[in-house]
Amino acid sequence: MYYAYKYRFKPPDAHREELDRHRDICRQLYNHALYRFNQIADDVGTVKQRVRSVRDELPDLKQWWDDLPTVYSTVLQTTVMPIADSVNALGKFKQNGYGVGQLKWKPPREFHSFTYSQSGFKLDKKGGRTLLSLSKLGDIPIRLHRTIPDNATLKQVTLKKEPTGEWFATFGVELDREPPTKPENPERCVGIDVGILTYAHDTSGTAVGSLDLSSERERLEREQRKLSRKQHGSAIYEKQRRRVAECHADLRRKRRDFLHKLSTYYAWEYDLVAVEDLNVAGMMQFNSNSRNRVSAAWGTFLRMLEYKCEREGTHFIPVNPRNTTKECAACGVKSDKPLWIREHSCPTCGFTADRDWNGAWNILRRGIKKVGAGRSESPSSESHRDSDRLRKSWNDFRTPVEAALPTGTIVVPAQRVVEAGSPTLKRERKRASRVG
Repeated sequence: MYYAYKYRFKPPDAHREELDRHRDICRQLYNHALYRFNQIADDVGTVKQRVRSVRDELPDLKQWWDDLPTVYSTVLQTTVMPIADSVNALGKFKQNGYGVGQLKWKPPREFHSFTYSQSGFKLDKKGGRTLLSLSKLGDIPIRLHRTIPDNATLKQVTLKKEPTGEWFATFGVELDREPPTKPENPERCVGIDVGILTYAHDTSGTAVGSLDLSSERERLEREQRKLSRKQHGSAIYEKQRRRVAECHADLRRKRRDFLHKLSTYYAWEYDLVAVEDLNVAGMMQFNSNSRNRVSAAWGTFLRMLEYKCEREGTHFIPVNPRNTTKECAACGVKSDKPLWIREHSCPTCGFTADRDWNGAWNILRRGIKKVGAGRSESPSSESHRDSDRLRKSWNDFRTPVEAALPTGTIVVPAQRVVEAGSPTLKRERKRASRVG
């Protein structure tokens, strides 16, 4: 399995200038490669073959381009090859009916990173500090705020300069993980219904509030208004542009910190996590409330949860979200209700519960059913017995559903998750059980 570990590093002034020089050389090479690619006829091989033919010209370019030999060879190759992915992505948009043009040359402010792949880099420990050794760049001190596993194989490192001027190193590592075993304890299974009023409501009775970023947005809007009044290209404009970039980075980091801690909690605490398979890109095209949908970052949360569940050996089960909040968790009867009604009241069995909590139970039921149905082509008798035992345990666990919600819902503010980290949810439930 492939994972990315991202670290911030502060290079000295000499290294910073050299990093900027390497980045600019890669930018110029990208623009030259794009120019050469556009000169090749479309009927000459596939897109990847045409890009490879441009890449094969690199040894000849080094004969007259004096700056090119000062950059490591694999960095130059990884600068050229992404053109194929970008052209193929534009082709898919065109097939779907979108009007697309051609790739444009990159100006200095829009080219941010370059990559060492397979070779040319390593991590060394000298004199009590960690150094990132880069070919033709030297040793740059870096602080690893979290350790890379000993059994990880370093595949590549990407050096990126953010609009704020900060440098980050992202290591691509490969880890060997065993597939998760089938869960047998229903109490270690959870269904999660994501929303806006409460960010996540799960079947254990925990409702996590949404993160309040209103003050950060107001600050960003003020700085953007100031930027619009500055003369473009001046020194004052560049200073204000960096302030706007810092506001964007602050907002993004706070949101991702909250999502990291929440997703880590679910990946650690449960053996099976069932979630809605949301079409987040399609939901952004709705007419109203799109800003809150973007701020919720459901797609980012689900991606984080998926790779962390895979890393921790937890089942991650996406299910069809259709009618999960309309079906009754007690009897299964569907009853239509508008979105502004936040309470589920079944007209058939009389079961009353919070709408999101009812949806979380339906998500968990579908996830359990999906795991039980997910057998191999030639299932053994043992796998049949495991699935039957899990479904039987689920039926036993589902019986007290009516008594579970009204006294069991614990509301956890998002700020508590941010301040104390992901284990805060567990502490809140223990505190509530002692009070009860």
